[in-house]
Amino acid sequence: MNIDDLSWQARHHGGVYPRMVQTLLDLGQLELLIRAASEREDWNCAEAAARELCAAGEFDRALAVVGPFAEIGWRDAGWATAEIMIHRGRGDEALAMVRPDEAELDDSHVCARYAELLSKAGRVAEAVGVLTPHLGKHWPRSRLVEVTEGKGCDELVLEVLTREAERMERAENAACERCGGSFAGRTDRWDVLLSISRVLERAGRPDEAVEVLRAERASGRRHPVNFPEYYAELLARQGLIEELGVLAAEDHRSALDVYAKALEDAGRASEAEAVLRAGIEAHDHPKDRAALMRLLVHQGRVDEAVETGRPTYEYADCWNFLHWALELLVDDGRPDRALELLDGLTDAYVEEHPEQVRELRLWLLGEAGRQAEGISEAVALNEREPGEWDIALARLLEQDGQLAEAFALLRTSTHYLAHYELADMLIRHDRPAEALVSVPTIAEKRTAVEQRERETAAGAGRSLGRYERGQPGAPALEGS
Repeated sequence: MNIDDLSWQARHHGGVYPRMVQTLLDLGQLELLIRAASEREDWNCAEAAARELCAAGEFDRALAVVGPFAEIGWRDAGWATAEIMIHRGRGDEALAMVRPDEAELDDSHVCARYAELLSKAGRVAEAVGVLTPHLGKHWPRSRLVEVTEGKGCDELVLEVLTREAERMERAENAACERCGGSFAGRTDRWDVLLSISRVLERAGRPDEAVEVLRAERASGRRHPVNFPEYYAELLARQGLIEELGVLAAEDHRSALDVYAKALEDAGRASEAEAVLRAGIEAHDHPKDRAALMRLLVHQGRVDEAVETGRPTYEYADCWNFLHWALELLVDDGRPDRALELLDGLTDAYVEEHPEQVRELRLWLLGEAGRQAEGISEAVALNEREPGEWDIALARLLEQDGQLAEAFALLRTSTHYLAHYELADMLIRHDRPAEALVSVPTIAEKRTAVEQRERETAAGAGRSLGRYERGQPGAPALEGS
């Protein structure tokens, strides 16, 4: 075990990936994860297992799981150890172990983690104090709101956030004075006001929460697009539907879908549909089409939902709309209809997105029970691009009942995601221990990734060399 490998795992999700860890926990495989933490030296397994043990009151076992990681100086294990000790009732001792030194107090990440532990130990005022110097950044403000929720200190949080908003306003005004009133920049004062509004709302002061954002919007200051979205969502939560309707009329892109959802939730679905159709007629923004698709699906009108999204299916930035429509038809028991939709895409779109369209087609053939046809197509694709279609082929083989063949293909595949698919498939077939063994260790995965990166860099270097030397096969450089 070494810190370099653990750091690499944290950056690259190596070893046993978090989704698989959670799946194994959901399947009751805690002991398997405990063993993997020890034998594979996998932090993802150790952290999840320790958390589960701690929740069950097995503090000694939880400490034993993270102990080897803490002993080599892995900071995350130190935080986890402290959290376990806090749950055990040894808060002062735990906090003393992880208290930031003078230099670390300048690190907002360290302070945010320490503040979280202070809050869990019941020392909320100290947690607020640790985060206060970092409130000029967005994410420490978010952590402040999160770690103090339900701790009975909303007035203190509002006090420090209000001071931060006032500081930012003074900075903006001073900048305007220096620039003779032409200052075009902004601070994140608006974001501080969002935090203030959230705290007021949770403190049972919704009228004040709304007024904070209402006044800021009326100020005429420039805001990013998500400010009116937050304002719209607050109005919806407070049932201020008519005011929300006015906002939607002024800023349809930010608030129209929220307004429609509020109408639907209030039992006014027909009004919501009319509002969205009018918005599409006037602006035809994909966001409004998505909102109308959701509303129609809620009413069981799947075909209308699919038709509503149709104009977006070939937009460059709306790939998810096409996938969503296909999933709606599959979930409705009509995969053949989904195939018709896919086959109806223009030749230009298919030529521009060949791999995406082929992947969707193979998936739909499997869903339609046409595995033999899908297998044949996947084999042909693999002959042209060896290994690239192994995952799609393995899934089709699995659906066709050829499980041994699917496993064999994935075990020998050169596709860089094959081991993930193999692990998922083994879990689906109640073979969790084999699934865990099939995942490369952190060191193995790191070695493979670094080797691939070296090969990619070498290939790029050779290509650049051909350009520089003007070798045959290299396009002529501009001006040559």
